Amino acid sequence: MPTTQNEAATIEVRDLTKAYGDQAVLKGITFKVEPGQIFALMGPSGSGKSVLLRHLIGLEAADTGEALIGGLNAAAPDTHDKIQTAIVFQSGALFNSMTVYDNLALYLREHRLCSESEIRTRVEKAIEALNLGNAAQKIPAELSGGMRKRVAVARSIVMEPQVILYDEPTSELDPLTAATVSELIRNVRDRTGATTFVVTHDRELTQGIADQAGLLMNGKLVFLGDPKDLEKSSDDDVHNFMHPVIKPSSNQA
Repeated sequence: MPTTQNEAATIEVRDLTKAYGDQAVLKGITFKVEPGQIFALMGPSGSGKSVLLRHLIGLEAADTGEALIGGLNAAAPDTHDKIQTAIVFQSGALFNSMTVYDNLALYLREHRLCSESEIRTRVEKAIEALNLGNAAQKIPAELSGGMRKRVAVARSIVMEPQVILYDEPTSELDPLTAATVSELIRNVRDRTGATTFVVTHDRELTQGIADQAGLLMNGKLVFLGDPKDLEKSSDDDVHNFMHPVIKPSSNQA
């Protein structure tokens, strides 16, 4: 049954397949994320992670099977109006022509979801929650990569989402900042209760925050379960992903 607004929503993918021409990208993917869980989807480049994320956002329609958000077809035009879904893009997707404050207020203003007074209340709460007080009147170009990630996450909180989708949230960050962002994702889930879906290549992030993990290889889920069991898996694909062989540099001193 579809959830009501502000309740965490289930994410469910049922035997989903997707191909582009003769190239099969997703091959019968099935998993379920319960309301309020953090699910991390890992996999190497080209494994199909981004394509699966696009199905959950509603930018792709499955060839067979289905992707559901709150019991509704994710590809249906009105699903993301009924189920409040926030997306934190890898790049942040912030507008450098606006201050941080106005970036956070933009969605609510554009969609006329509440009064300016309520917008101010929501934005100020998000700024406080993400420790962005000193950045509120700056433009994103003036901020570090880690701070821009914080702004992107704060923008999702303003929407009071039922589902938050993250696209490679620790990509291109130094280890210390990546650890901070990982902690931030869990704190935001704890604060909002939102069901959280994270597409990532980051093994430490997955094992540090995820309630459930999936490993996608060549369009198939080769692992689905407790992230603590990743290290115990006897599957060669799982072992090789978790313990990549680093080839020595060919450069000579």
